[in-house]
Amino acid sequence: MITIFYKNQESIVSEVDEEILKQLDYEDLLWIDLMDAMPHELESVEAFFGVNIQTRQQAEEIESSSRYSETESLIIANSSFLIPTTETYFSEPTSFQLKDGILISTRNRELRSFGDTQRKLAHNPKAYPTGYHIFVALFETRIDMDADMLESIARGITQLSKRINLAKPEDIDQKVILEINNLQENTMLIRENIIDKQRILSGVLKSERFPRDLYAKLQVMIKDTNSLVNHADFSFNRLDYLQDTFLGLANIHLNKITKTFTVASVIFMPPTLIASIYGMNFAAMPELQWKLGYPFAILVMILSSLTTIVIFKLKKLL
Repeated sequence: MITIFYKNQESIVSEVDEEILKQLDYEDLLWIDLMDAMPHELESVEAFFGVNIQTRQQAEEIESSSRYSETESLIIANSSFLIPTTETYFSEPTSFQLKDGILISTRNRELRSFGDTQRKLAHNPKAYPTGYHIFVALFETRIDMDADMLESIARGITQLSKRINLAKPEDIDQKVILEINNLQENTMLIRENIIDKQRILSGVLKSERFPRDLYAKLQVMIKDTNSLVNHADFSFNRLDYLQDTFLGLANIHLNKITKTFTVASVIFMPPTLIASIYGMNFAAMPELQWKLGYPFAILVMILSSLTTIVIFKLKKLL
């Protein structure tokens, strides 16, 4: 699907037919958004602007030169936008090209940040006179969404922390460690995604092609990404602490179980020893011929166990 945004007097209008490119003044074009575009739509845009649309593989490359680069007539930026699911996030590669102040974006999925930016264009068209302004607005919206994701993770960490702090050691199960691992993975995904935006914004800030009125906003966005990276690091440290707390509680529970088995085995050790002695069946064992031999042996076993229990009580081991 292709969506073409262009200036029409004091408003910004959108069309979904690539044929309109031939009817519009070049100076009126602002943004060409290609979402899961058909081959003929890609060919039309490439022929009209004289560019090569970035492939998904090119957009996924992680080298610095692949994330942001400039030529004599073109600015290329490749980034990844996170899409939240029920329990995690997955990354959608997105490519941007700027030529003569016109933005060309390429993606394969619907992205909320694009929809939000399109609504901003409709509500305040004067704030977006060029494709450069739209490009910065897309990243500004994306950074706000990343901040919301980090806040959501922070709330999840707080709730999990309360559960662990209020729980008894025996109530802690492996689901908790799985939740911690999932939050760690999501935090690292968001952090990496923010750093990716940071690298692109740093390249934009060094460029001399962007309108001067955008540089103050870009500097604020750089500061915002730095703050978000620090916040992600703080969240990750909290998760490390929770993981240590969980392992500590699990060890306490395991030690209690081990202690219970140890005490039980020690309590029954004297009766076992007595039973073993009388089970040897030597001929010269007078107790075997004694009528009270059996109850005597049972009594000795009980007394030996009780003695062990009393000793444990005195030592405060029970």
